Amino acid sequence: MAFLLDRELWVPRPFPWCFRFFSAVENLERLTPSWLRFELSPLPIEMQAGALIDYRIRSYGVAMRWRTLIRTWELPLRFGDEQLSGPYAVWREEHTFAEHNGGTMICDHVRYRELLSFLSDPLMVQRQLRRIFDFRTDTIRRHFSG
Repeated sequence: MAFLLDRELWVPRPFPWCFRFFSAVENLERLTPSWLRFELSPLPIEMQAGALIDYRIRSYGVAMRWRTLIRTWELPLRFGDEQLSGPYAVWREEHTFAEHNGGTMICDHVRYRELLSFLSDPLMVQRQLRRIFDFRTDTIRRHFSG
């Protein structure tokens, strides 16, 4: 069974600007809490459909490698990524950007399934993902309001 995580955030910036920020792979570190000890593969990475991104994170003291494939790339409206290898049985995320009230509505839609979801998801994974996306929301608000 897959789980869903949806987030929406309005920011006072034009949507092409927002797309450029989110699609720049070097900004992933800025959007990831330091307690995950995020390490990105060597740059530069040309973001486009078919691009591969390798990184490492640390969760609950366990180091994990993660490989992501950029599945969809529709400048400047949306892009989607999928975990090819990593800590989840399924991880598919879509980022969309739309003009809204003089700014941009940024939406993240994540479909995921933990390897042992029937045991761990209600207890740990959902809570951790909320913390990660709360951090991301706070970071985006600070960055885009300036």
